[in-house]
Amino acid sequence: MLRYIHDRITVSPDLCGGKPTIRGKRLTVQTVLEFLAAGDSPEDVLEDYPFLEMADIQACQQFALRTALDSLSRGTYLPLAA
Repeated sequence: MLRYIHDRITVSPDLCGGKPTIRGKRLTVQTVLEFLAAGDSPEDVLEDYPFLEMADIQACQQFALRTALDSLSRGTYLPLAA
């Protein structure tokens, strides 16, 4: 069962181990965010994944921000980097 957690972010237990993906495709939000964190521009990501739209990348960034803010408000902090 495909569940929308954002207008462009979906979750399905049968797809990518249940991780959030972009519009039900086999590309995880995590993968997009890792490219951006590594210094790739949104345009680079769009070039590597032609089925993506700029709105998909923006949705990933919004998802990450909301997830981080929710974590902070609950007092659940990420471990320090090694």
